[in-house]
Amino acid sequence: MRTTLTIDSEVLAAFKRQAAETHRTLSGLIEAALREHLARRRDAGATKPLEFPIVGGSGLAAGVDVGSNAALLGFVDEADGVYERFRGRPPHERDA
Repeated sequence: MRTTLTIDSEVLAAFKRQAAETHRTLSGLIEAALREHLARRRDAGATKPLEFPIVGGSGLAAGVDVGSNAALLGFVDEADGVYERFRGRPPHERDA
C-alpha cells in the first residue's frame, strides 16, 4: 500500500543510512520499525500491573528477614499454610 508521510529530515536521514548499511530498502526498514513498535505496545498491554493488598499493622512480623528471598518465601508459605499442605504430601506428588 502506498501512503505519504511527513518525517523529520534527521530521522529520515538516519533511516536512509541504516538502510544502505544493512542493504535493505528504506520502505522495508521503516515497515520493520513500525511492526516492532506495534509489537512492543501489544506486549506492554498484555502485562497487567500487580495489585498488592494494603493491610494495617505495625511493621514487619518478628523474624522476617527482608534481605533474603528464601526467608521471605518461607515466611509467606508458613503464614498461608502452603508449607504445611505441601509438607504432608508424598514426594512424587509435590511437583504435580
